[in-house]
Amino acid sequence: MKVARRAWVEEGGLVSFGAIREVRLGAVLVDQILRGAEPADLPVEQPTKFELVINGKTAKGARTDDPAVAAAAG
Repeated sequence: MKVARRAWVEEGGLVSFGAIREVRLGAVLVDQILRGAEPADLPVEQPTKFELVINGKTAKGARTDDPAVAAAAG
């Protein structure tokens, strides 16, 4: 699944960082609610996977002291 953050960087944005969301989990929770479960009783989960996306082409044109961005600029 392509998330908006990644698409933003692919369109020329410099950097994006955020949790990778599991769409499948959302469907399971909706199914449980439709079957009568109370939303307050459903588990809340913290994300375990995160994504850092850096646009190397944009980074080359940016002046920055961030080592991760500098490494992406090559």
